Amino acid sequence: MHAPAHSRPVERLDGYLPIEDHGLIGDGSTCALVGRDGGISWLCLPEFDSPPFLAGLLDSEAGGRFEITPVPLLSADQRYTEDSGVVVTSLFSDRGMLQVTDCLTLRSGANLAEPVPAGRSELLRHAQAVGGNVRVRIRIEPKAGATFDQLASGWRFDWPVDGMQEVYLWSSEELHPDGRGLSTELTLRAGETLTAALYWSGRFRLRQRPDAKRLIDQTVRAWREWASNLNCEGSQAELMKRSAITLKLLDHAETGAIMAAATSSLPEWPGAARNWDYRYTWVRDASFSNYVFRRIGDRSDADVFLAWVLTNVERDGVPHVMYALDGSQPPDEVVDPVLRGYRGSSPVRWGNSAVHQVQHDVYGEIVDIAYQWSNSGQPVDHQLWSTLVPIVEAAIASWKKPDNGPWEVRSDGRPFTYSAAMCHVALDRAIQIARKHRLSYPKRRWEAAARQIHRAALGLSWDPERHTFTEHLGGQGGQGGLDAALLTLPIRNVIPFDDPRMVSTSNAIAANLDAGNGLLFRYLPAASPDGLPGGEGAFLLCSFWLVDNLAGQGRLDEAHELYESLCRRANPLGLFPEQIHPDTGEFLGNFPQAFSHVGVLSSGLRLLKAQRRKASQS
Repeated sequence: MHAPAHSRPVERLDGYLPIEDHGLIGDGSTCALVGRDGGISWLCLPEFDSPPFLAGLLDSEAGGRFEITPVPLLSADQRYTEDSGVVVTSLFSDRGMLQVTDCLTLRSGANLAEPVPAGRSELLRHAQAVGGNVRVRIRIEPKAGATFDQLASGWRFDWPVDGMQEVYLWSSEELHPDGRGLSTELTLRAGETLTAALYWSGRFRLRQRPDAKRLIDQTVRAWREWASNLNCEGSQAELMKRSAITLKLLDHAETGAIMAAATSSLPEWPGAARNWDYRYTWVRDASFSNYVFRRIGDRSDADVFLAWVLTNVERDGVPHVMYALDGSQPPDEVVDPVLRGYRGSSPVRWGNSAVHQVQHDVYGEIVDIAYQWSNSGQPVDHQLWSTLVPIVEAAIASWKKPDNGPWEVRSDGRPFTYSAAMCHVALDRAIQIARKHRLSYPKRRWEAAARQIHRAALGLSWDPERHTFTEHLGGQGGQGGLDAALLTLPIRNVIPFDDPRMVSTSNAIAANLDAGNGLLFRYLPAASPDGLPGGEGAFLLCSFWLVDNLAGQGRLDEAHELYESLCRRANPLGLFPEQIHPDTGEFLGNFPQAFSHVGVLSSGLRLLKAQRRKASQS
């Protein structure tokens, strides 16, 4: 059978699929990555931040995977069922095509706008032969350490992890023990189907073939119902909608907490050691995500997250940089003793040491989320205000002190400009909230502190020789290097986009942090020491921030051209990584990355607003 033109050969790098050859599925509790080769090589159970049951993405031998693929596999392509989190992979052999539909199923009538679990704790895989007789291989091999035995209704995997002991497999085809897993090969004639499903709810009762079509259809309906309320406009409206759905796939349904990314330890540079666990919620990332959710019409997740993070603050007495999905602190960072890492890029890490860092911007992030809540017409009562006031006081007390900054350097701390500016944001937003809702606050002291921090953040970071703001406040060996996070200053209303100092800064960042073809590095480690060996790729979100600045400065043609070039870097499913290799264009870092999809949405909306303003003035 001849494959269509959009189907591409399946190639591997050092035995691994390229990162960009994966699609994301999820149910609001966990997620999985579906490879273009028909394999699922990433699935954490039962939650996003739980240990992985399948981790072949991080070790092709010991990690484990679940494959349904034709033999031989020549080429393949992937797509999402429109406006959903359901992936369809078309796999071509020399005799026909196998179409595999994958989803984490949702309950009948599930409403994704509600802060309750919508999933059925089920991974459903449904395959159909199209246009020929196709030889098919099914194989499941969990991460090393699991054992299995056969039941009357399927197979049970005993998986020794905290909080979960059993995962069940049902297959329409008879499977046989094969090393650490189960497998079989069979021929499907045109039109014939097979179904396989994993269950992990602890209530396994299936003794007959699941109605795959019904389950897929009800899952698609739930996704489309949620997506129908999105307001995504502009030159990349469909990609923006896909980015919104991707953020929802990374969103914990019960808390509104969005993971930084779906994975752990995908390298920021091939073979290097900058490999981190991103399966947690950073308040900073969630603040940006909340902003775009409100702008595209999804207030429910933003509202639930504010309540969740403030509950955590009240419980702990202080705000933290990041949280596990249950509101606790993520575990200490450890190195996996077995997994070798994607393409041999070790170490593989679980947990994240950033949990112990000091990052003063967290005060501004939380108060800004409350400010967005207030601006959406919601009340700020005395109870909520009593939670915000200590956060504002902490910002006043901390803004001059060194911290680890927005990029979480593992060198000695510095008084980062971004952190100081966000302490100003904490005061500025709190004062606006107090005025709007007639709440009591120390007016003279807070307003004087806001002016002082604002002057210092902009004055002490300014380098008059280079005509740019710099990464940290002066007084400790100069202002230091350039930092792409400075591009957020006008986004957070610390300074106007068209202020000459900001225009000069954006030009300096574009010139000095240039990675080529519209890409930017976050910073240059030689000028901004971060305490880590090796290098990293270009950070996608930074380029979207540059789009925002160009649009805010009225340079709309430049902004549009850059935005379109960045959008073209999406994989065929519309997904983005954390970073891009500046030489090859390959995806680097954890995937999919929430920050990058936030950039697609926020820059698209800002560009559209600027274009409409210009049109109304002409």
